[in-house]
Amino acid sequence: MISASPAFQIIRILFLGVFSSVLAIFLTPLLSHFLYKYRLGKQIREDKNTPIYISLHKKKEGTPTMGGILMWGCTLVVTFLFFCFSKITNGFFGALNLLSRSETWLPLGAMAGAAIVGLADDLLGIFHIGIKGGGLRVREKIIIYTLISLIGAWWFWAKLGRDAIYIPFYGEASLGVWYILFFVFVLVATTLSMNETDGLDGLAGGVSLIGFACLLVVAFSQGMYNLAAFLSVLIGTIVAFLWFNVYPARFFMGDTGAMALGITMGVVAMITDSVLFLPFFAFILVAESLSVIIQKIYRKIKHKKLFLSSPLHHHFEAKGWPETKVTMRFWLISGVVAVFGLALYFFDVFLV
Repeated sequence: MISASPAFQIIRILFLGVFSSVLAIFLTPLLSHFLYKYRLGKQIREDKNTPIYISLHKKKEGTPTMGGILMWGCTLVVTFLFFCFSKITNGFFGALNLLSRSETWLPLGAMAGAAIVGLADDLLGIFHIGIKGGGLRVREKIIIYTLISLIGAWWFWAKLGRDAIYIPFYGEASLGVWYILFFVFVLVATTLSMNETDGLDGLAGGVSLIGFACLLVVAFSQGMYNLAAFLSVLIGTIVAFLWFNVYPARFFMGDTGAMALGITMGVVAMITDSVLFLPFFAFILVAESLSVIIQKIYRKIKHKKLFLSSPLHHHFEAKGWPETKVTMRFWLISGVVAVFGLALYFFDVFLV
């Protein structure tokens, strides 16, 4: 069948990506109008422990947040739309359906679940509900991420029969029941890292785009065409989001966007068994989280800061780098390391 050929799959993937991007761009004015009309803006909390961050970003207070709705919302809409088409036609549009129990159910479900939790957290922050009026605490977020991740781990374990990870240049390594804990660690880590990275206009969106593009290539190379199509749809919505999120941002993605992107990236890495390549595909996420961890440990031991401010992007801001320079240089670093990661991935594939 022509629909099973790689050439058709490339056309399908490209079409879905462009379609989702155009749809998201056309829907953005509606979302933007809603966010501005109801003044759903970001609140900058006064905190004596983060004076540098406050001084650098106080001017952004009031900029609408929850722009991440654009990404996960349009992804769900496009997925549902072409699922419906597949029920009423067998033509080209019917063949664009990307729903698959083994490939896309879990990333879609995890994305939707994390997005709803993030949306609730954003609303708590906007309306000054929670600790110091700032929404959920980090501890509470970790608990929620863990619960969502446990559902995903159960799905992999019970429904897909997974209990091993692929170690580059070695092969499959069975983890037994420890696979569940490893799965949870990966998803919690990627979600927290995405939240840490979402601190400058366009930064998290650009880094996510690069990471998901690498995972798309990996999925396609493994014949997971539905997963690759899903990633193309998501990438298309990220492109549209970035159009409005680059400096000066019209709106921010908020926790609803960061949580959705982070947990989806972790799930896809597990599905494609490329999780140990993920630090290359999403290098900036790793660097940002490490900077926060190192800062906390250093302050505890030395009673002073190693970085002027953390996460890492705030350190360079504090050193006098313009926000746009930090963002674009982080994009470039992310892109170079991601390409190196892909080279390692395919070298491993051909070697094995």
